[in-house]
Amino acid sequence: MSVTHDYKASTNTGKIANFVDTRVGASKIVKEFGRKLFPDHWTFLFGEVALYSFVILVLSGTFLTFFFDPSMSHLPYEGAYKPLYGVEMSAAYASTLDISFEIRGGLFMRQVHHWSALLFVAAVTVHMLRVFFTGAFRRPRELNWVVGVVLWVLALLAGFTGYSLPDDVLSGNGLRIVDGMMKAMPVVGTYISFFFFGGEFPGTDIIPRLYSLHIMVIPALIILMVAIHLFMVVVHKHTQYPGPGRKHTNVVGYPIGPVYAAKAGGFFFIVFGIVALISGFFQINAVWNYGPYDPSPVSAGTQPDWYIGFGDGILRLMPGMLGDFSFLWHIPMPWGWNALPMGVLIPLIPMGLLVVGMFIWPWLERSITKDNREHHVLDRPRNAPGRTSFGVAIVIFYCVMWAAASSDLMAVAFSMSLNDVAYVLRFLLIVGPIVGYIVTKRICLALQRKDREIALHGRETGVIEWSPEGAILERHELVDDYRLYELVAFESPEPVPPQPNKKGKISLWERFRASVSRQFFEDRVEPVTAEELAEAEAEFGQERRKLQRSVDQSVRELEGKRDRS
Repeated sequence: MSVTHDYKASTNTGKIANFVDTRVGASKIVKEFGRKLFPDHWTFLFGEVALYSFVILVLSGTFLTFFFDPSMSHLPYEGAYKPLYGVEMSAAYASTLDISFEIRGGLFMRQVHHWSALLFVAAVTVHMLRVFFTGAFRRPRELNWVVGVVLWVLALLAGFTGYSLPDDVLSGNGLRIVDGMMKAMPVVGTYISFFFFGGEFPGTDIIPRLYSLHIMVIPALIILMVAIHLFMVVVHKHTQYPGPGRKHTNVVGYPIGPVYAAKAGGFFFIVFGIVALISGFFQINAVWNYGPYDPSPVSAGTQPDWYIGFGDGILRLMPGMLGDFSFLWHIPMPWGWNALPMGVLIPLIPMGLLVVGMFIWPWLERSITKDNREHHVLDRPRNAPGRTSFGVAIVIFYCVMWAAASSDLMAVAFSMSLNDVAYVLRFLLIVGPIVGYIVTKRICLALQRKDREIALHGRETGVIEWSPEGAILERHELVDDYRLYELVAFESPEPVPPQPNKKGKISLWERFRASVSRQFFEDRVEPVTAEELAEAEAEFGQERRKLQRSVDQSVRELEGKRDRS
């Protein structure tokens, strides 16, 4: 008969830890997850910045909820900001002014909340760009990519709902744009707007509803998505960049405990400190300058936060008329004529395609490449020129839409007509992605050729040597094994021709897929083979030995002449 002896801790801390461990099995959990390895690379920090900025958002937002009044009931302002004293405004706007001017540390916390929101969306965006350009979304991480896209959309919604809460002129105009988009939907648009705003815009319910979404629903969904994302990272193991010893079957890095945990904890306080420093010295969203929202005035030079700018920008780029052709259509219906404002509906198409394309991209690329293998080692962007150039084209398309949200400020800054600025941006919206795709692909292929040259003939040292035969050459040095592995360890897919179906016929979709595959992979640079590398190393050794013998012979001749003299 076996006897189980309980562990007896000698300290109070040990007794507490032992009590928790024997009840919930914490030591097994820590042992399992503490041994997980994470690669060490600076690009992986973007995900950590997103996580830490979200923590800062929750902390600062919790403080603000104690003092913010999400009510649209009107009252005369009697607070500390004298320029608005006695002005009729909503309780939401008045409480925002009270937080800014009467609550100790309130303005600082508002600034922390706003700056961390901007940083959160920026970090999520850059993190997703890193995942895209390195191919980290491929099997088995397609669903984790979808979770990331959902997280990105939720970040935009969180920013927009929070941005609209103060009920000032700037945020009210943003809601007015949303109201216009809703009402542009045929047949059901007015009903959706009426339901969303609780009546005719602006209604009396929108701020409380946005407040509920902002502090409960959206944060809960973000926390859920973050948990799913981190769970999938643990299950699938972390991706890593190519290097010696790094394969699809292993992970080279540091364990979570204690190395990675200590580094991550220190990095959190660095991010917190930087956000606090920015918040203390750089003012943002000074709502007292705008005044309470009134549907009649529209402030000049206003634009939304950068992450929502692409929606406002594409609306500004859409013309209302092309010559005598109007985009306001009137469609006959059984109950009468219905207005169809295509000037508002057409811009929704590129916005929708952008989001939908992000969701389905892993499967689109798989259909193009016919590659269904598991990938745990990342691509260098230059080694996937098709994907990289397409991504740059989409980024340019997004940035032009984003920049168009400030078209009026550009016109003032550059002393140009607002119409001329719109024409330039429309031209860039169409031509910019095409030029960006072509130029980026040429750059990637040129960098691949440069890597091939360095792998075979070494790097240029800048040292010029003059051989006894009179040849002037630059000395080359072979790169180290780590750098060499990075230069040669990649795959260069070839175009996949159209494949017949079970009936032996080639479908229209398969022809289109083959044409896209040819566009992506027709221009390619062959990776360096092992035979080429061995031949280059042998040739390099022979040249170095021959040059060394020539140098030694010249030295001996000079020494002989000196001795004779």
